[in-house]
Amino acid sequence: MAKFMDVHRGMTGITEEQLREAHAADLAIQDEEQVSFEHAWADPEAGLVYCLSEAPGADAVQRVHERAGHPADEIHPVPLTV
Repeated sequence: MAKFMDVHRGMTGITEEQLREAHAADLAIQDEEQVSFEHAWADPEAGLVYCLSEAPGADAVQRVHERAGHPADEIHPVPLTV
């Protein structure tokens, strides 16, 4: 499985509770696409949300986000980590 970092734009003013709810929505259906969402971060001022996941491909990550109601604007593979 590969790692992916995705970006959601236009989330200005997102609260911690809203971020937790969105992440929980992903977690509730992630197994159906063989995705494992590991962590989510948000910058409410910039309106950005970032999610780190492990998945068979970027398309699987996007399917989960779309079904959960918040499609990603960008999905990037993360081939190297330390």
